[in-house]
This record gives sequence, C-alpha cells and structure tokens, in this order.
Amino acid sequence: MSLTPQGTEAGPGGRRSHEGDRRRRRRRILRWSVTVLAVVVVGTAGAGWLYYRHLNANIQKDNLNNADAKDRAAESKANAAGQTPLNILLIGSDARDSAENQKLGGARSTYNTAPRADVQMLVHVSADRTDMSVVSMPRDTLVSIPKCTDPDTGTVYAASTSTMANASLERGGPGCTVAMWEKLTGIHIDHFMMVDFSGVVSMADAIGGVPVCVDANVYSHTSSGHGSGLKLKKGTTSVKGEQALQWLRTRYGFEDGSDIARTKAQHMYMNSMVRQLRASATLSNPDKLLKLAETATRALTVDDGLGTVTKLYDLSKELRKVPTRRITMTTMPWVYTSDGNRVLPRPADAAKLFRLVREDIALDGKDKKKTTKPAATARPAHADDKIAVQVRNGTRGATGAAVTGRARTVAELLVGKGFDEAVADSSAPLSEDTTVVRYPSADLKGDAQRVARALGIPTAQVKKSTDVDGVTVVVGADWRSGTTYTAAEDDDSTPSSASALNGADTTACMRVDPDYTW
Repeated sequence: MSLTPQGTEAGPGGRRSHEGDRRRRRRRILRWSVTVLAVVVVGTAGAGWLYYRHLNANIQKDNLNNADAKDRAAESKANAAGQTPLNILLIGSDARDSAENQKLGGARSTYNTAPRADVQMLVHVSADRTDMSVVSMPRDTLVSIPKCTDPDTGTVYAASTSTMANASLERGGPGCTVAMWEKLTGIHIDHFMMVDFSGVVSMADAIGGVPVCVDANVYSHTSSGHGSGLKLKKGTTSVKGEQALQWLRTRYGFEDGSDIARTKAQHMYMNSMVRQLRASATLSNPDKLLKLAETATRALTVDDGLGTVTKLYDLSKELRKVPTRRITMTTMPWVYTSDGNRVLPRPADAAKLFRLVREDIALDGKDKKKTTKPAATARPAHADDKIAVQVRNGTRGATGAAVTGRARTVAELLVGKGFDEAVADSSAPLSEDTTVVRYPSADLKGDAQRVARALGIPTAQVKKSTDVDGVTVVVGADWRSGTTYTAAEDDDSTPSSASALNGADTTACMRVDPDYTW
C-alpha cells in the first residue's frame, strides 16, 4: 500500500471524484488505525495516514528480541487454512527520562534511571482472526531472564534467575522483555509496542476520555505519600490525561492493594476504551483523527516490523476482524512467594494458560472443536542402551513434600527397559506439577521422545530446554507412586485463577478498599 500524490487525476470532474474518494479512504484508514491501537496498547489509541512520512518519522523503533537464537521460542504453526496467529507484547514503561515523565512518574532520585516494564500484556490474535486473548503478567513476578545484548551499546547482560519481570526492560530494552516472555511461555512473539507515562497522558487526552467505574468514593493516597493520587466519586467517571494514568497506576485503594488489583483495573480500562472507540461517532471527525494520529505516533516505540504507518494499518485490518465479545482479558495465574512480597507463576495453571495460547485455543471457550495434530517425532540418535538419561525428583509441590526415592525408582525402571545409562540425579527435589522429559538441543530430540515412549509419557510433554545438559526426566507431582505413568486428560478450559474478563462486559466495577474512601 502506498500514498498516492495529490492532484494527479486529469480533468476537473475526475479530479473532484478522485479527491473525494481519497478523503473518504483516508478517514476510513484513520478510523481503523485508531481502533486497533486502542485494542492493543494500554492507555493509547490510534495512528494515522495523513502526513505519511512525517508520521513515520515520529515512530520510534527498537529490536524485537535481544536474546541469543537458542533462547527464542519456535514460530507459531499455521492452521489448516495456512493462517498463523499473531502475538504482540504490550509494554508500559515507567521511563523517567524527561521532565514530563519525571513529574508524572516518580521522585527526583529516579530521574534518568533505566526504565522498567511496569505494564506487560501479551495480545494473542487467533489464526482465523475470530478471537483475541490477552494475558497480563504482574510486574512483581519473579522470573528467569535469558542473556540479552543491548543493541545500542553492545552491553551483554548475563542470564538471571528470580528477577522481577519489570527489570527486563533495563537489561537492553524492550527486546529483552520480549525474550523473557518467550522463555517463560514458549510463545513466539511477532511484535511489541511500548508507551511511557507521558504517552499515556497525551493519548488519553486525544481519545477524549474513557469511562471507568468504582463501587465507592476512592482516593489513592497514604499518609507516607504513597498512592497514585487518583480521586473519584462512586460510579462511572470518564477519565483522561493524568487522571487516566492515575487509574492505570493505582494499587493503593483498589481491592487488596496489590499489583494484581492494579492489573484488573487496567483490564477494565482497556475493555472500556475499545468499546468507546468502536462506538464513538467522533472518530469521523478529521481534526480529532489527525490529533490522534500525531499523538499516537509520537507516543509509540515498536519493533522494526511495525515501524511504519502502513504496517500499523495492515495490522489494524487483522485486529479489526475480532468482535469485542470475543476479546478475553486474563492475568497469569500466580502464587505469592514465601515472604508474601513477590509472586511466582502458579505452576499448573500458568503452564496451562500458556499452552492454550500457544496452541491457539480461545480463552472464552467458544472455539469450534479443533483437532490437535500429533507432535512430530524425530529419529533417535542413539540406541536405547547408549542414551544417557538423568532422572530428577520433581514431586515437591502443592500436593506435599517430595516423595523420597522417586528419581531412583524411575531410573531403575528405565534400566529395566534397556536404558542402561539412566541414572538418578541426587540434587535437591524440584517442584514440577506434570512429569516432563527435557532435552537441550535438536540432535537429542529423538532420544528424548524415545525415553518418553518407554515410560508412557505423551510426546507433548517432551520439551526442549537450555536448562538441562542432556536428556532429563523430571518426575512430577502427577507421578508420586508406582511404575506406570498415567497422563492426565487434556482440558482446554481457561483456569479460573486467570480471572478472565470479557471485552463486552459493561458491568465491571473496581472494588474500593474501605481504608481509601472519602
């Protein structure tokens, strides 16, 4: 798609018709662009077509993924019709690199410090474009971050474990946040979009306000100076500008005062904004659309694959196909750490949610029944008696303490089946809900699958992982006794712990903590 120079049509009548068609087409493109970015960016909306080159120059770009190739997730598979899903990571940065951002975002001591990814949402658009799933991750989640290289400075950040998810952004930019998500979820991410404090404010102003609801008067403020400063009356209020940013940042005052409550408020805001834009007649106003286009392109940082208005518009055409009623907002299932200060992915539920997204299964449960292709098998590289297998005990978890001797029992079982080099690993027990076979590189995939078949473990539970040195069986909490493994039946329902919210729900209202009413 290219921008046709104005006034090239010969003849007055033809020219008038041509210009009228072009104006209508531009307005239509603007409406689509505004709507799509409302769907995919927290607190932002829109892009435009007018002043094509000028707007392109506004858009900031960065690397999509800053990790090593071995840490990348496999690309999404096409469906029977040859269509592939779209996965877009949305990042809300707390950058304090300007006077405006500093005023909106924090104390003087934090000025010009490395930004953090305080809002993270993965948007998954189904291959057939009939549904959209959004998964938020609380910023306080402790995760493993792979080695990342800053594309601008060449600085290499070593891999880390038990690191807060929002710290990924300061380890080489948004490309490291993308890498962290891919490592955690196994979901291949196609694009990212990032916006900072001032971008949220400017876009909220350009939109004209987003209706939000609280069930009591709320004032997010503590005697020690904490809180976003949000002050609203009970009921529905249209927020914009700094007040919209306050809504998106509020934790003191909503529900239990946690980051989880803040995520819920962000979901409500996003759903409301989408409905507002899709229903608003003001989108036909060229002046307002031009303001939205100018503001949005200045607010956004995207990967190179989305770095022009044309590419954003092409994306908008795909996203616009999804009806609001088929948008499902969720939060990654989580559990508190032992000290209660941070959260971790809830092993079974988080893994299930990620699998549903990875396998392109709608989170609203309205998919037509899909037939799952069997996992591809690979030829073993070694004979059974030459496959080196380590067996680890992963039975520690919510079901109780680790079962003593499970690694030894399963290793002996493998030896009895002809895997002479199977040994039990005496390391401290792991916590793994589901038994899994891991392998580090493609040349050992066939060996890992062969071991899994011998134990009756489904091929879908054979996973590539850079965390192991060779074929490794982790005996999970689903195999705490006996020598026969029974796989759980597949269940494609969304875990209740994901707190799903439908995009068409107009009744959602944030519960206010009684300590923060006025």
